[in-house]
Formats: sequence, C-alpha cells, structure tokens
Amino acid sequence: MSPLYIQDIPLPSFVLSKRIKKKQIPERPGLLACMTSVWTEDGKRIPVTVLQVDRLQITDIRTKKKNGYDAIQVGVGSRNPRNISRAMLGHFARAKVPPKSKVVEFRIRSPLNSLEIGTQLFVNHFQEGAFVDIRGKSIGKGFSVFNTLRWNFRGLPASHGVSISHRSAGSTGQSQDMAGRMGGKNVTVQNIPIIKIDNENGLILVKGPVPGPDKGYVTIRDAIKKNSF
Repeated sequence: MSPLYIQDIPLPSFVLSKRIKKKQIPERPGLLACMTSVWTEDGKRIPVTVLQVDRLQITDIRTKKKNGYDAIQVGVGSRNPRNISRAMLGHFARAKVPPKSKVVEFRIRSPLNSLEIGTQLFVNHFQEGAFVDIRGKSIGKGFSVFNTLRWNFRGLPASHGVSISHRSAGSTGQSQDMAGRMGGKNVTVQNIPIIKIDNENGLILVKGPVPGPDKGYVTIRDAIKKNSF
C-alpha cells in the first residue's frame, strides 16, 4: 500500500481500496478496518489504524428518574432480522431504527435533552489532534504453557549446562504468573491521538495499533488524561 500525506483530501482513495472493500461489510461498525501509514509534510511516517463508524444511532435513552441512572444506548451497523430475537426486533421497532448488529450502552453524567431516540451520530464529535481512549477485546491466543510468552519471563540461560529447559519459567517467587489462557480480554489503550477524520465515509484514523482483530468492535471515548496535542 503506497504511503499518502495527511493533507491529501481524498482519503477514500486508499482507505476504500480493494483490500478494504473486501472486508467492508455492513456488520463492521465501530471497527478495525485496517492498518496503513500516512506521511507528514516533513517526511515523517506515521502508522495509523483506520476505524469505521457505520450507521450509529441512538436506540434508547436511560434516565435517572425511570432507570436510576443516566445513559444512552446506541446501535451500530445492520443485521439480518432473521438472526435477531423477537425481543430485540421489538426494541428496534419502538426506537424506529433498523436492526443493528451490536448495541452498546454508555453512562453519561447528566441527561442530554438535545438528543432523541433514533438520532444518528457521526464522527464529527471527535476532532483531529484530540486524544481518545480505545477499548477492544484483544486477540485470543488460546492456552499458553510458556510463561515467557504470556508474562514476558526471561527464561533460563541458553548455555552453560542448561539443556532442554531453556524456556522454563524457573522460580516464579510469590506470584500468580502461571500458564493459562492468553488474550481474549478487554483492553483499553489510552491517549491515542486522532490523525485524520473523514466525515463523508465515517472514518477515523488513529495513531498506532488498536486491540482486537479485523472486524472487531471497539469503543472510542474522549481521553480522560489528555485533551489535545
């Protein structure tokens, strides 16, 4: 994939390339589309992850008076109604929104009177240069026997009398760092800068990698530790 410059306006020329179009299905909202790289004016290469927000709509609004807390429920993407339960179909029908592939609830500090059920949300909530926290489910690696892989243990020496057991954990001390299932957990990466936003195609380019596989869902929030560059 050829590098591009940040100031290049036609983002879809590389984001919606043949490679991405193969993966771009309606059930990939809030998603990891791919990784690529952009170049600054001074020739610095920046690796970025392309995230896509697909048909994000408010499906319900929770209030402290009715539910005991304030929150908004949003649905993303689309899904075949045959693969959705009747309860959820009724929920979407009451909200007057098409069936969604995933529904997520976000707590809010105070009620949002300006938003109504069915309102579509866009990526223009975020700004280029701002920092965000991204949460996703890491790629599952299965059962990991070697502590050197799961817990980054150094292992035993590779010579001087050590044979067959170079990757043994050795003495772990008072620790719970044992063999077990690796990956497949919710991971949050903080203070990820936004490099580029494409409002037309609902794309957000963030610097560096994001936890999770392709087609994986992620949640994007305003960073709690930083605001902007």
